[in-house]
Amino acid sequence: MNKLFKILLGLLWAVPLWAQPCSFSISGYITDESTQKPLVNVHIFIEELQIGGFTNELGFYEIHHICSGNYHIRISHIGCETLKVFLPVTESITFSKILHHHAELIDEVIIHGEKQNNTTQSSQAIKKEEIVLKGNKNLADLLEEITGVQSIKNGSGISKPVIHGLTGNRIGIVNNGIVQSGQQWGNDHAPEIDPFVAHHISVIKGTGALAYSGGSLGGIVLIEPKELDNEPHLHGQTHYITESNGRGHTANLQLEKKSKGFSWRTLGTFKQSGDTHTPDYYLTNTGKKEINGAIQLESHFSEKWKSNLYYSLFNTENGILRGSHIGNSEDLQQAIRAPKPYFTQDNFSYSINAPKQKVSHHLLKWKNNYTFSDKISAEFVYANQINNRKEFDVRRSGRSDIPALSLLQTQHTIEGLFTFQLNDKKSIKTGIQNQLIDNSNNPETGILPLIPDYNSIQSGIFGIFQQQKNNWFFEYGTRYDFKHFNVVSISRENRNIERFNHQFHNLSFSGGIKHFTTEHIKNSLNIGWVSRSPEINELHSNGLHQGISGIEEGNKNLKQEHVFKIIGTTDIKINNHLFIQVAPYVQNINDYIYLQPENEFRNTIRGAFPVFSYQQTNARIIGNDVMIMYEPTESLKLNLRHAYIKGDDTQNKTPLIGIPAQKLFGSISFRLSDKIHWKNSTATLNGQYVFRQNHLLLSQDFLPPPPAYFLLGTQLTTQYQLKQSVLKWNLRVENMLNTTYRDYLNRLRYFSDEKGINFIMGVSYEF
Repeated sequence: MNKLFKILLGLLWAVPLWAQPCSFSISGYITDESTQKPLVNVHIFIEELQIGGFTNELGFYEIHHICSGNYHIRISHIGCETLKVFLPVTESITFSKILHHHAELIDEVIIHGEKQNNTTQSSQAIKKEEIVLKGNKNLADLLEEITGVQSIKNGSGISKPVIHGLTGNRIGIVNNGIVQSGQQWGNDHAPEIDPFVAHHISVIKGTGALAYSGGSLGGIVLIEPKELDNEPHLHGQTHYITESNGRGHTANLQLEKKSKGFSWRTLGTFKQSGDTHTPDYYLTNTGKKEINGAIQLESHFSEKWKSNLYYSLFNTENGILRGSHIGNSEDLQQAIRAPKPYFTQDNFSYSINAPKQKVSHHLLKWKNNYTFSDKISAEFVYANQINNRKEFDVRRSGRSDIPALSLLQTQHTIEGLFTFQLNDKKSIKTGIQNQLIDNSNNPETGILPLIPDYNSIQSGIFGIFQQQKNNWFFEYGTRYDFKHFNVVSISRENRNIERFNHQFHNLSFSGGIKHFTTEHIKNSLNIGWVSRSPEINELHSNGLHQGISGIEEGNKNLKQEHVFKIIGTTDIKINNHLFIQVAPYVQNINDYIYLQPENEFRNTIRGAFPVFSYQQTNARIIGNDVMIMYEPTESLKLNLRHAYIKGDDTQNKTPLIGIPAQKLFGSISFRLSDKIHWKNSTATLNGQYVFRQNHLLLSQDFLPPPPAYFLLGTQLTTQYQLKQSVLKWNLRVENMLNTTYRDYLNRLRYFSDEKGINFIMGVSYEF
């Protein structure tokens, strides 16, 4: 009995010890990023314990009886992207979060970890859930979700973004902080980037663009991966998308974990599709394949020193519409006016034959962040890019498997960036960047190259100053770049080797001001003067640019472009239900470089093709982007976007070619109430009307601009919440009415219609 008494007494003493670790609590506030006001009925759920709570009218929540341990906290709210956080608990803690509830209603995104309020530049972003939803698309097509952004296409698989009427070399595409190489070759070379690597994709226009090399007159596209979490458990997500038009399949797998000493993330993507079809016929030889991968490693050597290693590989093979390559000039003229492309087969195929492109792109980046003090930090980066491009034409005597163009480009980048926080209201960001590019042609082609062998050296330095003063925010920046080209080419007249040296000094300025007029009105203005030197394709192209099915002729006497640009933005928020944004802009460009269609069809041993030449003039581009969002309730949202743009050759008093037509987009979304397991269920109906490009002379192009067209689409999404994972479904229908149309910005509109109706289904599993 004495022994039993001691055991019972020990148990009684142990009860408080057992109970004590489960007496902790988690509490905090959940607020809306755009309004800074509390969010009501936000669900905070602890996955391991299967318990949770909701925020009250003050945005406050509290969960009791928590034991010591490591937990995954899931925060969800209607209209918000579900947030998942790893949280170690050793005592009662306060845990508050800001949700991006109205992120789609405002012009505020997170860029490099800073709130967009701390800049004057115009910016919009595409969130991760939208990237996943439409991961079967390429980068440029995804960017069309942003007001004022369109894409110039060369068929169904190759496209580049157009921002405020500017495209190609005038748009800087920044992949994980590194300006993407390979964009100097022309508009038929789509950015070699897998959208799945990005946590968000944003477009900025303004002073912030000065931090990147290249003289980006039109703006900067930022492709930014998510920072690695301090998460010791293996997590990941897998996505699968299938589509009817082209019978396409897209699969993606992502995994991440914090191991001993470092954190890591890896992903892989596979895409395949075959011949797409218009409402009336197949687009023969328009299939594509992609195999992509990326790995990211991060280690914290100390509280001050963090190192990050990133590698990505992009591989693609794209078919070019067979009917765009014609044997002689007479047939070519007939093909351009024919209602149906030549060489059209009446059956579907996954085969990719000549003409086609094969591209592989490697990016290796090593970044080190060092914090000297609370006010001074530095970032040192080395990056290497290798871009290998091969283009195959229909060649005689069974030589179609020998590339007609074989380019290998290697780029090295070294940069140092420094941030000085002068005080709570003032900061300076400055940096120095150096690039070395070596571009060579493989002689296996047996054809004089379109782009000559060359190497270039570019050095740049920039500084950006920011200051907050009461309701005013000021931003100023300047940048200087030196660029040197050393070119070795072969003349087409007598096959002699010619050498050229080009040197350019580019100086750019930008300044911005933002004023918070009231709680509901925000005005900003950006003024900039930017210089851009001509790129290698504009200076020395000489031959068939196969992706656009045209012969391009460069001009080695081209001068630098200089643009004076003004962008104004007014944001109006009314009762947190209505948001209106108006963003007019004016761009005056001296010595504007453009590709002019010549009144000529040229016969070559590779077929007959239209001729385009690079020319220079003075130009003015004006436009206005309008976005209206109305959310009368949390269950209903209406969206209206309009983009107006007009381009003129002020020197010759003629319209500019290649300028997008007006575009009007509208959507209405209805969200169902969340259930215990079913969440974020939405149904959306959208439509877009693209006007005819009437601001063009008939003599300026081979064909008049196509008629206006209207496209209708729909989208259904939902997700099912499992114990510690999420299953998501979506169904989309594009071109629901199976409309027959041609787009002015598609270079293959000379030969074929656009894609018809397309049913797309996707499923995602996150764990």
